Amino acid sequence: MDGIFEVREVTKTYVMGEVSVHALRGVSLNITEGQFTVLLGPSGSGKSTLLNILGGLDTPTTGSVMFRKTELTAASERVLTNYRRESVGFVFQFYNLIPSLTARENVSLVTEISPRALNPMEALDLVGMADRGEHFPSQLSGGQQQRVAIARAIAKCPDVLLCDEPTGALDAATGITVLSAIDRIHRELNTTTVIITHNVAIGDIADRVVTMSDGQIASDHGVLKKRALNEIHW
Repeated sequence: MDGIFEVREVTKTYVMGEVSVHALRGVSLNITEGQFTVLLGPSGSGKSTLLNILGGLDTPTTGSVMFRKTELTAASERVLTNYRRESVGFVFQFYNLIPSLTARENVSLVTEISPRALNPMEALDLVGMADRGEHFPSQLSGGQQQRVAIARAIAKCPDVLLCDEPTGALDAATGITVLSAIDRIHRELNTTTVIITHNVAIGDIADRVVTMSDGQIASDHGVLKKRALNEIHW
């Protein structure tokens, strides 16, 4: 399979006054098209920093990141803006929905600026929320709001779906429902998917698990036998 990301010797250092925090320490990895990857590790391991760099939200201190034939680390802000708009869908732990807009209208914010977007209701249907399209966020549960956020992320048909602790604020049953939506999108749209989490069990549904510790990759292995969502023990 073709590679979609090539990360080479990436470091990231944050300088806070006289203190330097080394968030990433020489990370290298390749991610192939259509792969479902879980970045696993405790808080402070560097996984969120790596995800933000893959998404063009942050830049490394040293090293290089290639997205297909584009070197993100050498790209202008205009190129990065287009990359984030057209190629990447983001899902965060907190839903960031606009309270005054319905679920359909929240998704429409993305589809109106994307050249290859799904119909908003089609995107909501992919996450099992078509029947709640005219509901406002305050009328939805946490899991339902997260599924709307996922619909918003995938409505522009991104090449990559980057998820930062998408089940972190949810109970186990609701978390499985949200993961089911992500898994369905991955399978039906062949979207390259990267999820960061501290929950070891989520790795069981992925193609690959990359474990991070202290800003470095501690282990990187494929999942020999993927489990069904209903087999996950949280």
